[in-house]
Amino acid sequence: VGRSVAFYQDALGIPLLFAQDVIHGWRTVFPVPLAEAASFNPAAVEGAARIAAVEASGYGIHWTFAPMVDVARDPRWGRVVEGAGEDPHLGSVMAAARVRGFQGTDLSAANTLLATPKHFAAYGAAEGGRDYNTADVSERTLWEVYLPPFEAAVAAGAGSIMAGFNDIGGTPAHGSRWLLTDVLRGRWGFKGLVVSDWTGVEELLRHGIAATREEAAVRALEAGVDIEMSSDLYRTDLPAAVRAGRVTSALIDSAVLRVLRAKQALGLFEDPYRYSDTTRERRVTLTPEHRAAARALAREAIVLLKNQTRPSGAPTLPLPKNLGSIAVIGTLAVDSASALGSWSGAGRSEDVITLLEGVRRAAGARTRVLHTRGAPVDTIDARGFADAERLARTADAVVLVLGERADMSAEAASRASLELPGAQLALAQRVVRAARAVNPDKPIVALLMNGRPLALQWLADSVPAVLETWFLGVEHGNAAADVLFGDYSPSGRLPVTFPRVTGQVPIHYGHRPTGRPPAENEHYTSKYIDVSWTPLWPFGYGLSYTSFAYVNLQLSADSARAADSIVVAVEVTNTGPRQGDEVVQLYIHDDAASVARPVRALKGFRRITLRAGERQKVEFTLRADDLALYDRTMRKVVEPGTFTVFVGGSSEGGLEGQFRVSGDTLVVAAAPPRLQ
Repeated sequence: VGRSVAFYQDALGIPLLFAQDVIHGWRTVFPVPLAEAASFNPAAVEGAARIAAVEASGYGIHWTFAPMVDVARDPRWGRVVEGAGEDPHLGSVMAAARVRGFQGTDLSAANTLLATPKHFAAYGAAEGGRDYNTADVSERTLWEVYLPPFEAAVAAGAGSIMAGFNDIGGTPAHGSRWLLTDVLRGRWGFKGLVVSDWTGVEELLRHGIAATREEAAVRALEAGVDIEMSSDLYRTDLPAAVRAGRVTSALIDSAVLRVLRAKQALGLFEDPYRYSDTTRERRVTLTPEHRAAARALAREAIVLLKNQTRPSGAPTLPLPKNLGSIAVIGTLAVDSASALGSWSGAGRSEDVITLLEGVRRAAGARTRVLHTRGAPVDTIDARGFADAERLARTADAVVLVLGERADMSAEAASRASLELPGAQLALAQRVVRAARAVNPDKPIVALLMNGRPLALQWLADSVPAVLETWFLGVEHGNAAADVLFGDYSPSGRLPVTFPRVTGQVPIHYGHRPTGRPPAENEHYTSKYIDVSWTPLWPFGYGLSYTSFAYVNLQLSADSARAADSIVVAVEVTNTGPRQGDEVVQLYIHDDAASVARPVRALKGFRRITLRAGERQKVEFTLRADDLALYDRTMRKVVEPGTFTVFVGGSSEGGLEGQFRVSGDTLVVAAAPPRLQ
C-alpha cells in the first residue's frame, strides 16, 4: 500500500490495520489543505474528507495519517502546504472539520478512516523554516498558538495522534512524556493511540537523548508512543528491556490495548475484510458527484489578489468569452502532476483537468487558446522567452501561469527564497512589456500555482490582475477557468500572510504590538529601512467581482461579567453588480492585560452568499473562552478590562467596537503541567 503499516498476531486472530497518507483526497484529489483553508468553508472541507474516506476505505485503507494541523508562520517551511496556515482559530476549525469528515458519525461503518492529527506538536515552528529542525518556542506560544488545533482535533474525537519530528526545549516529541502523556492524555483526556512519525523513535539516537537502541525504544514507550512506524526498535530491542525489568509488562499492555481498541472501534474484529470490497471500490471512485464536489471546493479556494481597472475603464477580470485569442503562457499550465499537489493519494495525472484544458473548455467556440511553456519552473533557461513574447503581442489577452511545481512545497521541500524560482520573474517582465507595447488595454493575468505564500512585489506592482489558485486537484483547470471567465465570482481568502520579500518572514497578522510599534514617521520603531514592515497581502484578504459594505456594528452590551456572552452583530450589503460570497471575519484585541496580547486575534468567521443589493445581518457570540488568556502563572483566565472588536473582510481595517469586562478575574482552566 506504499507508505503503510500493518500490525497483527496470527495466532491470536488479531486483524490487520492498514494505513496510508490520505491527505486531501484519494482518487478524487481535492485542493491541497492550505487551499482548502482558503475557502473558509469548514463544511465543504469536512465533506472533502468524507469523500476521501469513502474512496480510500473502498481500497482497504483503515487509517489515515491526517489531518496535519500544524500552525505555520514561516512559509519557507515546505509543509505549510499541508496545513491550514498561520492562525490557531482557523486551524482549530479546519482540524475538527477534517477529523469529523474522515471518521464520520460512526467509526465502525466500513467507509470511515481513523484520523491522525499531526505532528504533535509545534512542528510548524521549525527554525529557519527547515524541515525536521528544532522548534524553539515559549511555553506561552505553545499553548496559545501551536496546541489549540490539536486540542480541537482531540475534542472532535480523533482516534490517533502522530508525534512530531522536532524537539521542544531540548526534548524531542517522541521522547516527551510531558507532551504525549501529561498534556495529551492527562490534560485533554485523549483515549486513542499515539503513532510515531517515520523512524521517529530511532531518531532519538540522533537527537542525542538516547545512547542505545534499547534506550531510545524505552524512552519513546514511556513517553507514550504506542506504535513505532518504519524503524524497528520496539520489536527488536524492547523484549530485552522487559526481561531485564527496565520496562514493565503493564506499560506494554497499555500500549497494546490502545491499538486493539482502535481495531475494535473500526469493526475489524467482527470482519477483518469489511473494508476490502472491490465492488464498492469501483462504485465510489472518482464519481461525477465527487468530481463536482472537488470543483466546487476548488473554486472557493481561489483568491483574487488584484484586479486593476484597465485604461478603457473595464476591470481586467473576468475575461470575456468572445475574445479572438488568449495566450496561456507557462509550464505549469500543462503540469497535471503539480495540479494534484503533494500527498495526492491514489490520484492520477490522467484524471486532472489542467489549466490549459480548463481554459480551452470554457472559452468561446471562436476563441483560439494558444500556449507556450515560456520557461521551466526552476531554471534560468530563457530559450522560450521569444515565443512567449510573440504570443503576448498577438493574443487579445494573456494568462501568465507562474509559481512552483508541487514537489517544491511539501515534506523536505523547504526553500530559503520565497521569490519566484528560476527565470519566471524575468519571463513575466518580458511578457508584460511585450503585451503592453502593442496594446496598453490588453488584459494580463498572473495566475499562481503554488503551495506556500510567495514574495511577489513586482507582480503586485506591475500586473493588472493576480489570481492565487494553489494546487486544486483533479478539477484544477475547470475551477480556475470558472473564475477567469466569471462563471464564479472569486471568494477565497488568504489563510496565511504574503510577504513582500523573503526577509520579512516569519510574518503573520497576530503579532504582539511591542513597546515601539512601527510608525512611518518615527525612526526608532520596529520596522525595516529598506522595505515596508507591512505584508504584501494580509491574512484573510481576498477580492471579488462584486463589492461588500459593512455598516451598523452592534454589541449586545457595553459591559458584561467575564462569564457572560457578548453578541456582535453587523450588517453586510452586496453593493456590486452580481451575486458573490463574502467571508465576514471577527477579530478581538485585549486592550490592557497582565501579559502582552496579539494586536488582533481571529475569533469567528462566517461565509455568506449575497445577491446584488442584498443585505444580511451576521451575528457572532463571544464567550469566556474567546476572551481568555494564559496569565503569568499560566492559568487560563478572563481578566477585567476593555476589549476592542473588529469586523470586516480581512485582518486589516473593518468596523470597530468596544466593550468592558467587569468584576473579578474568571478562571477558565487551571494551569497546565509545566513544560519539561
